[in-house]
Amino acid sequence: MVLSKRFSKDISSVLPSVEEAKDAEEEETSQISLGGIPSRPPSRPLAKLSRGSVDSKTVQKTSRIKSEEDDENVDAKSSGVQDQAESEALEKGTEEQCAKPKEKEEDWDTDLEIEEVKESYDPTGKARYLSACQYLGVVPVSYFLRHMQDSDLVMRHHGLGLQAVKALALSLVTNTSIVRLDLSDNWLEGDGAAAIADMLKENCYISEIYLSGNKLGLKGAKALSLMLVENTTLRKIGLSGNEFNDQAAPYISDAFMNNQKLESVDLSHNMFGDGSGEILGTAISENTGILELNLNWNNFRGKGAVALAKGIGANIFIRVLDLSYNGFGNDGAAALGEALKVNNVLEELNISNNRISLQGAVRFALCLKENKVLKVLKMSRNPMKSEGCFAILKSVQANSESAIECLDFSDIIINKEFDDLCNSVKTTMPNLSVKHGGSSEDFKRSKTKADPVSKVRKYIAENNLQLAEWIGVTEDNTTISMTHEEFQHKLMSNGISMAEDEVQNLIDFLDKDKSGAIDFSAFQRALSS
Repeated sequence: MVLSKRFSKDISSVLPSVEEAKDAEEEETSQISLGGIPSRPPSRPLAKLSRGSVDSKTVQKTSRIKSEEDDENVDAKSSGVQDQAESEALEKGTEEQCAKPKEKEEDWDTDLEIEEVKESYDPTGKARYLSACQYLGVVPVSYFLRHMQDSDLVMRHHGLGLQAVKALALSLVTNTSIVRLDLSDNWLEGDGAAAIADMLKENCYISEIYLSGNKLGLKGAKALSLMLVENTTLRKIGLSGNEFNDQAAPYISDAFMNNQKLESVDLSHNMFGDGSGEILGTAISENTGILELNLNWNNFRGKGAVALAKGIGANIFIRVLDLSYNGFGNDGAAALGEALKVNNVLEELNISNNRISLQGAVRFALCLKENKVLKVLKMSRNPMKSEGCFAILKSVQANSESAIECLDFSDIIINKEFDDLCNSVKTTMPNLSVKHGGSSEDFKRSKTKADPVSKVRKYIAENNLQLAEWIGVTEDNTTISMTHEEFQHKLMSNGISMAEDEVQNLIDFLDKDKSGAIDFSAFQRALSS
């Protein structure tokens, strides 16, 4: 058994040294016995402390000694008992010293190898999740337990709340299965976003996360921004409808500036305003990773819209951009047009419902003549009328290198002039798709009413019926009349199925004088006409 240095040191203070014991034994064995006895047995080497010791000298046996021999034997016995007690106390003290806890790890020097108990790695985090739920006092979500091994975990509208999200985040730290996580509409707020952000700093498997509709606010924006500075795994993030405003814009801007791995970002349905336009515009111009950016349903107007447009013009990576349902107006449209002059990567642009009138559409169209890469342009629900649509289409026609494949002018009524131009452009660009709200000429045309008698006439001809036999006349061949109800019954009994409005139209046609009766002669004339 190998003892530590500290243990050896403690023991040495109690036991005699080996050299002292050896010297005592040699000294006693080297003496010449003169008929006496040694003052103490050699088994007790303590020279000066032993009972009966006379400085290691041999004592001659005398009558006095013999008379006292019995007393000495008794003393030896008592001495042996005391020595045994001292030995037991020594062993007990040694055990107590061995049992003392270690004060410092560096004080010990041992060659023993301590085997550490290693727990098996849990790739799903189930055990950690159950422990976290118990600690936080929440009920484990059965849906999560069933699907925590799926690659795509969708938990929208579960009403998780803060504590449940904390437990879920703790388990996701070690989860290696989930790649796409959707926690939209769970009322996470800022603290819940912080828990998810801390998890994403450690998890290197989740590449898509959606946190839309969670009221993350300023605190959530800050937490996610700090996370995106460190995380290099995420490729898509959805943050729609989280009440981000101008105060949150600097944190989002930091994320854009420092994270070049994100490819798709959804910031729609937030409250970014004019103050955010310049901040985000600068960040967008320097980002080299984002391919899809959604900023619809915000409040970009005026100078903010112009600044944002300039940032888009400087970006050389974004392919799909959605700016619909903002307030760009004519100045913003003109700035976007200037951006398209220099941007040679943007392929899809949506600026629907942005208060762009005819003036803004014309300014935008002039710049569009120089663009060679844009494929999809959506400008629906803008008050630019048919003339604005005409200007856009005319610029596409004038650009021989235009890549436009789809023009969307939904809910905008076009006139004949635009329709003629559209037909002309399609002869040279057969793959071009143009959507609009219909032609104004279509509403001026009166709809031709269906002939109410044609269906009855067709039925009689197909079944080779005689009108007199079908309708019924008297023996003297006089005409008869019938009420509206009787006429309708005749139609049904002879197998002519007609809708109520069709029957009413037929009755109105045959009873023009509104007499309430239909005569056979009038019906016959209608069928023969």
